[in-house]
Amino acid sequence: MGSGSDVAKNASDIVLTDDNFASIIAAIREVRRSFDDIKSFALHLLAGNVGQAIGLMVGLAFKDQENLSVFPLSPVEVLWVVVVISGPPDMGLGMQDAAPDVLCRLPHNARRGILNFELFVDMAAYWTIIGGICLSSFVLVIWGFGGGDLGAGGYNDSREGCETVFRARATCFASEMVDMGRSVFWMHPRTETPYMQWMKDLWANQVLFWSVVIGFVATFPIVYIPVVNDKVFLHAPINWEWAIVFIGTLVFLVLV
Repeated sequence: MGSGSDVAKNASDIVLTDDNFASIIAAIREVRRSFDDIKSFALHLLAGNVGQAIGLMVGLAFKDQENLSVFPLSPVEVLWVVVVISGPPDMGLGMQDAAPDVLCRLPHNARRGILNFELFVDMAAYWTIIGGICLSSFVLVIWGFGGGDLGAGGYNDSREGCETVFRARATCFASEMVDMGRSVFWMHPRTETPYMQWMKDLWANQVLFWSVVIGFVATFPIVYIPVVNDKVFLHAPINWEWAIVFIGTLVFLVLV
């Protein structure tokens, strides 16, 4: 105890400065909460980045009439997704409250780190689904509705002659909003309202809530403001393609 003698304090492993045994329970709860939040942060960050990298690597196979690769996302789009759409939710996930069952679990094996087999399996599933949905949206616009027209040169510089590619790229970019969908997962499955708990969770974490809302809202002006869309982000405004985006989002939520 904190009120004990100096000899007793030096010989002890734990000193309770407030003389309250409940402090041990509170400390264990906080440490387990921090561990869970770090795991959520790592899963969100790595799954999104690897899923995006998979999409870009597969994009090397898309060749235009001049045998140049046509990437599903432009460099500025990639930067926006990483910094704005993915980054703030990552920080929000690091501020989650403790799960209701956090003190009911068995002690964590100290020899098992955060990047364990279970986390790698989750990441593999997430990045496969995310990369598949984003690539599918690009492919559907190009080959499903655009006749496979990839244009000829200039697809990274000018919208002229590359309208289909620019619209497909905007669709793929909008599909990255699915990345924010990963932020609203209910990480604590033991609840009386499993289908509504994610709403309570999202609202309880204001950093996560506003990062998701701002990232979602900011996507629309980027897609539709002239010059910003086709000169900076190298994509074009879309209309019916939003159906592909929202169907992909529903597929993602169902699969995970």
